Amino acid sequence: MREMEDSKATIHFAGDDLFIGISPGGHAQVLDTNHERASAATPVELLLIALGSCTAVDVVSILRKKREQLTDYRVEVRGERRAEHPRSFTRMEVKHILRGRKLSEKAVAQAIELSETKYCSVAATLRPAAEIVSSYEIIDEADTTSSSSNNI
Repeated sequence: MREMEDSKATIHFAGDDLFIGISPGGHAQVLDTNHERASAATPVELLLIALGSCTAVDVVSILRKKREQLTDYRVEVRGERRAEHPRSFTRMEVKHILRGRKLSEKAVAQAIELSETKYCSVAATLRPAAEIVSSYEIIDEADTTSSSSNNI
């Protein structure tokens, strides 16, 4: 049985509604809670980024192993939040938009499924509190007029 891995982030108040988060790896991230100024991401916005980037890393890695020719990829994450406090996410929509040469729809669907069910620890952390719904769109590099969209 593996031991639990301990991670520690540190958040410093910098004044004027600004915070500096230091990741366990020592990387700094500015956070801004002044919505009028909006000079940096808010903590809630970072949750959307965390979910999208976690699944993106998995999907790219899996598609590479399958020797798929991915030329461009982005993930769009939308979240619906409760109206009352705490304003937690109740639903998150993750849309994968992939471009490549003859990408296998089966390989893409499998990569997303594996990320969702096995590898993405951010999704596993959020899933008990929020419904996570994924979809994807494949754009064929050879024919920029054709694409296929699917929900998972």
